[in-house]
Amino acid sequence: MSASTKTPRRVAVTGLGATTPVGGTAPETWEGILAGRSGVRRLPEEWIERHELPVTFAAQLHTSPAEVLAKVEVRRNDPSGQYALIASREAWADAGAPELEPERLGVAIGSGIGGVWTLLDQWEVLKEKGPRRVFPLTVPMLMPNGSAAAVSLDLTARAGAHCPVSACASGAEGMGLGVQMIRSGRADVVVAGGTEAAIHPLPVAAFASMTALSTRNDDPQGASRPYDVGRDGFVMGEGAGVMVLEAEEHAKARGARIYAYLDGVGMSSDAYHITAGEPEGKGAARAMLETVADAGLSVTDISHINAHATSTPVGDAAEARAIRRAFGDHTGNICVTGTKSMTGHLLGAAGALEAVLTVLSLHHRRVPATINIETMDPEIDLDVVRDAARELPAGDLAALNNSFGFGGVNVALTFASAG
Repeated sequence: MSASTKTPRRVAVTGLGATTPVGGTAPETWEGILAGRSGVRRLPEEWIERHELPVTFAAQLHTSPAEVLAKVEVRRNDPSGQYALIASREAWADAGAPELEPERLGVAIGSGIGGVWTLLDQWEVLKEKGPRRVFPLTVPMLMPNGSAAAVSLDLTARAGAHCPVSACASGAEGMGLGVQMIRSGRADVVVAGGTEAAIHPLPVAAFASMTALSTRNDDPQGASRPYDVGRDGFVMGEGAGVMVLEAEEHAKARGARIYAYLDGVGMSSDAYHITAGEPEGKGAARAMLETVADAGLSVTDISHINAHATSTPVGDAAEARAIRRAFGDHTGNICVTGTKSMTGHLLGAAGALEAVLTVLSLHHRRVPATINIETMDPEIDLDVVRDAARELPAGDLAALNNSFGFGGVNVALTFASAG
């Protein structure tokens, strides 16, 4: 949101939820991330050998939705929708289940791919068994906004149910949209985040075909290694990250716990290449500068960045250049971490999960370490947290979360500590 003469409503984070390759809840995930525990493992599915896939590992969900949801909910929702329901319900309960009119409650859950499992499974049903056997709920299950719709129905949210589809920036853009909904006065509370369930043979084969994935089949847990000289691609992940965003006055009126504030949103596009980011990081730097300005801060106020850091040779270097372009001489005072080293890349849910982790870093004053760095790439001239988590100082702090997606989409969010 660009600056205006009217002071916008401040947006508080009052609830957190996640289901990830590292843990079934946000606290479990945070504990695992702080411990440096990898969620990457060899895929047990028979389709790996059947399709002779060149990549045999991924970061699958830690806890099966069947252990959390009712059978009918599993049946009627694509896995991406299941993940969104689980994370949203956790975030909603964590926020104290705010009481408000449904017309003041919104949803913004992004997804980069949507219901790919439903789409491709039902295609097989059609080919093998005919049209009468195609599941009647196939369309609402495969559509990208199916997850946002499921959450809005679950919570009776009537201020809007939106689904940004911006590749790997989708979840972060969902949170940015939530901020805009609250600032504009359209909603008082928004359940915002992202979800993705794309560890399916076709996406795995497609990403592998474009040489985007790591091929360390002999060392799955060491495969995601942002900033290491030996990085060779990202690791597919899945899951959901959600937060409850709330107008500050609304949160304080009900005595809600405030984890942090989402004070700034920055968005830009590269218009450079359909998959590769602009190599000098110009667009990414613009998004970072915009989010800092939107938060009413200067670059010297930023202490921490949870980076996009996918573990691709080109992408990590371009993001490092973007950070230096945006923060200049202050770059050395910012500690950077790449949590995809443990979670893998959750695609459309990545930015949402990493935003949740950024909030927890501010709340607990600890920045998780990036694992798997054996030899730091000298081109990455950043203060990367490695080996052990790092304590953040007391006082007011601000941190960024970066998310970049295919199509040249750049989203940066600025969070401020709550005290």
